[in-house]
Amino acid sequence: MAKNLVIVESPSKAVTIKKFLGSSYEVVASNGHVRDLPKSQLGIDIENDFEPKYITIRGKGELLAKLRKEVKKADKIYLATDPDREGEAISWHLSKALKLDEKNTSRITFNEITKNAVKQSIKNARNIDMDLVNAQQARRVLDRMVGYQISPVLWAKVKRGLSAGRVQSVALRIIADREEEINAFIPKEYWTLSAEFTPEGDKKPLQAEFYGSLKKKLSIESEEQMEKIISEIKKSEFKISDVKISNRTKKGPLPFTTSTLQQEAAKNLNFSTQKTMRLAQGLYEGMAVKGHGTIGLITYLRTDSTRISEEAQKNAVKYIEENYGTEYLAGETAKKKDGKKIQDAHEAIRPAYIDLTPAQVKDSVSRDHFRLYQLIWKRFMASQMAPAKYETTSVKIDSDKYRFTAASSKIVFQGYLNVYQTEEDKVEKKKFSKNIVKDAVMELGELGKKQHFTQPPAHFTEAALVKTLEELGIGRPSTYAPTISTIINRHYVAKEQKNLYITELGEVVNNIMKKSFTSIVDVNFTAYLEGLLDRVEDGSVRWKTIVENFYPDLHEAVAIAEKELEEVKIEDEVTDVICEECGRNMVVKFGTYGKFLACPGFPDCRNTKPYLEKAGVPCPKCGQDIVIRKTKKGRCYFSCVGYPECDFMSWQKPSTEKCPECGGPMVEKGSKLACMDNQCGFTKAKEPEKQENN
Repeated sequence: MAKNLVIVESPSKAVTIKKFLGSSYEVVASNGHVRDLPKSQLGIDIENDFEPKYITIRGKGELLAKLRKEVKKADKIYLATDPDREGEAISWHLSKALKLDEKNTSRITFNEITKNAVKQSIKNARNIDMDLVNAQQARRVLDRMVGYQISPVLWAKVKRGLSAGRVQSVALRIIADREEEINAFIPKEYWTLSAEFTPEGDKKPLQAEFYGSLKKKLSIESEEQMEKIISEIKKSEFKISDVKISNRTKKGPLPFTTSTLQQEAAKNLNFSTQKTMRLAQGLYEGMAVKGHGTIGLITYLRTDSTRISEEAQKNAVKYIEENYGTEYLAGETAKKKDGKKIQDAHEAIRPAYIDLTPAQVKDSVSRDHFRLYQLIWKRFMASQMAPAKYETTSVKIDSDKYRFTAASSKIVFQGYLNVYQTEEDKVEKKKFSKNIVKDAVMELGELGKKQHFTQPPAHFTEAALVKTLEELGIGRPSTYAPTISTIINRHYVAKEQKNLYITELGEVVNNIMKKSFTSIVDVNFTAYLEGLLDRVEDGSVRWKTIVENFYPDLHEAVAIAEKELEEVKIEDEVTDVICEECGRNMVVKFGTYGKFLACPGFPDCRNTKPYLEKAGVPCPKCGQDIVIRKTKKGRCYFSCVGYPECDFMSWQKPSTEKCPECGGPMVEKGSKLACMDNQCGFTKAKEPEKQENN
């Protein structure tokens, strides 16, 4: 009997596939990549058409020897790595490392690890797609060039061990730009006004919100304006000018892509992007489920397509009809609309077996695997179900000058909401009295005025950053999680609660990148490069052409940066703090977590201590020095050196000026000074710093 060898990436994937194939098939795992660029050098021959120099990854020699033995026994070899650029490249590297004969080697791909999908892939075996391989090679070479050319500049400027990356540097800049927006934000005051109205013959008042004049919406920006409006309203008579009842529908959500799965898992399950991808990988490769054995529970997890196969759609229709009824079937499922190219090689993320409900797998998998599978299953079912139907009632209550409005909404048909509901889908239950009719006279009751202040843009969360990267066309599904993990692990960004904050170290690296490597951190340029990689994938652009055009500008920028940045290289700052162990004046060092004090006598004296950098202003509470401290995650803030006796703290740098309105402390916000008390809200422009005459 002829022997067939199937090579996949992971052992768990191998176990799942093995059960679908007969005894004439052997399934083995390569454990990911077997060849890569060397770590010790650039690994790209600049003089020889930018040819990459691939070597066997350390520790993979023994594995390759075992694979070669299996190859010798086989009559036919199938390379069954993941169905994307990375998977195609792994197959190509395997074919080179194992010196496979093209005549008896084929590439197979499947979007889900099910018996039908695996068997069908063998029937549709093909050659390795070199366009996909070259798209991956181009990305790998570009990333290597950026990392290996720019990182040494950072080592010289800041410290060894830092890194720059083509995508991570843009992500860092996006977070830094948001931080600047937040710090420079000046709150603006505004007021809202609500009123209770009671129709004749009714006891229950109706709560309505101030809209404005009869012609346009008005914003109330001060208490004086509010009081004027209230005094006029109290003298007015009100009646209902319009009652409008309308129906609206809301379609079910699209099935998950990598990006939307990461966003929803973060919002609903509080999972990091890295955790979501790790759990999804397990669900895809296969898990032991009671009564089913080891099976793959979801389709491929790295995708930006929302397409669904005909077979999956038919199975969903059958399940919905049997479990919910024909009225719950969607007439036409939603489709993603945008102008961007979608990598449509595979489907959206969905359950591999529609009729395998979350309840059926709950006892067989971990709690987190179950929660993620449930989220995917419910989202997919919702995408194939009928829209939800709402009945909305809107009421306009007018005087001769002003208008108030009230609205209510009720669900008249659940549709997809039967299985999947987000915060946005929830409606406030408000029932109007039968006396709420047009021309009904309304008696004005209690008024409620409330002061508000506009809020700064929110700090990025992992979910929000993924959404922004996708919208800007930066990176691809496989890059979101590792990009975020890298900038957090490098301590460029701190994660507190769910929010991402740039650290002092991140600011230093970002400023260097913005100054010396403008194009690398340019959002539009990075998105343009992603577009070029897509064109390599579809065969319309030669991959080395991209590298040839990219390298000269990078090389020139590095040369200039090395020259210029040497002039501003950070020297150890000598302080007046005496080392208690040897008597020397301690110096300021820059470490992974920021600045610290160290004895200059290293290695003879290894004494270190925290460095409290003075901000140059006195504490508004007690007059002692304000120092710059850091949270455990590395985010900078300003506090009194006398802490904990003095508890003054501010995220922005305090000013020496007092607020002329309330006498309270002021802080610096970009080009302005602002009162720390939002209730006061006083702001003024900062005076320009005086230049010293030489």
